Amino acid sequence: MTNAHLPNGRPRSVTVIGWLFIAAGVVGLVYHATALERSGPLDYEAVWVLLLRLLAVIGGAFLLRGADWARWLVLAWIAYHVVLSAFHSWSDTAVHAVLLAGVAYLLLRPEAWAYFRSAKRRPEQP
Repeated sequence: MTNAHLPNGRPRSVTVIGWLFIAAGVVGLVYHATALERSGPLDYEAVWVLLLRLLAVIGGAFLLRGADWARWLVLAWIAYHVVLSAFHSWSDTAVHAVLLAGVAYLLLRPEAWAYFRSAKRRPEQP
């Protein structure tokens, strides 16, 4: 199966993953921000969660821009969730591990490598 490319040369899989991370990050930010608002005094754990959600948005946005470091951020973000879910349940861990494997497969394919490599050579658009 070939990986379809968009007119800008970005593999469709990178586009989908980027937008999924942006969406998951924004939904998580809204959800946890409202929970933080209801919790009263400053909850440092909630602030940490908000920062992690923000990293998902940043990772997704920069995946779309072709930043190679963003794909490693996204993979680290999911790997962190695999470790974190190991403290909850095996089913959570399994789901996150499958997500990690799928995203890693798509972001580490030759088409993705070529896209991120070519993005480094493209001049910045004003």
